[in-house]
Amino acid sequence: MLFIGDIVGRPGRAAVTALVPALRSEMRLDLVVANAENIAGGNGITPETVGELLAAGVDVITTGDHVFDQKTGVHALALANVLRPANYPPGTPGSGCYVCGTSAAGSVAVINVMGRVFMKPADCPFRALTALIDEVRAQTSCIVVDMHAEATSEKIAMGWAFDGEVSAIIGTHTHVATADARVLPKGTAYMTDVGMTGAHASVLGRASNAVIAHYRTGMPQKFELARDEVRISAAMIEIDAATGRAVAIEPVVRAYAM
Repeated sequence: MLFIGDIVGRPGRAAVTALVPALRSEMRLDLVVANAENIAGGNGITPETVGELLAAGVDVITTGDHVFDQKTGVHALALANVLRPANYPPGTPGSGCYVCGTSAAGSVAVINVMGRVFMKPADCPFRALTALIDEVRAQTSCIVVDMHAEATSEKIAMGWAFDGEVSAIIGTHTHVATADARVLPKGTAYMTDVGMTGAHASVLGRASNAVIAHYRTGMPQKFELARDEVRISAAMIEIDAATGRAVAIEPVVRAYAM
């Protein structure tokens, strides 16, 4: 499977649309998961922008704390394969888990949870993930988790806490890829942050001049999306479908010329 890191705005969507169909063929992918909480103008999701990713070959979309930033974002969550963090309070629209079928690997469960350190208030992601694992284990042993969180310590703790219980835990949210992709001792593929899909000549996808001016002066600025050095940041994960244990994880970076 391929897990694509936070897709930011039109540049990120363009890269996915252009590159994912070829990557599916080249890597013989059974499943493509993408974090897309910033696809609509850099903040949130809409039904239209979600539709672009699904048409390009993304199978499951995960999100995070910006999922409701656009007024129409809630309508996209009516699709079963578009997730919001499972540890939002009860009654929040949408779901944090989706079990999808693949042609070669059988069923795979994708779970989306969100951290609490330096983040908006949310229920405990550890308890939420434990409950969902118990719920889906009867359907599949292949379980992939998007841990959307700010603090590296919280993500790493999640990796060790669930090593051997899920196939992969991939961190999102900070937009900067980490150099710690590995398979943990009990068979869980782990990476603290898979990085950003969008313009990398930027500050987290935004034009750098306005961000620098904000830091220098403290004054509000309009943060436009950047357009240069667009690339996909992702991780390819190989999972043994019979056991649910990860065999390998490898970072994947592909450039795209706008």
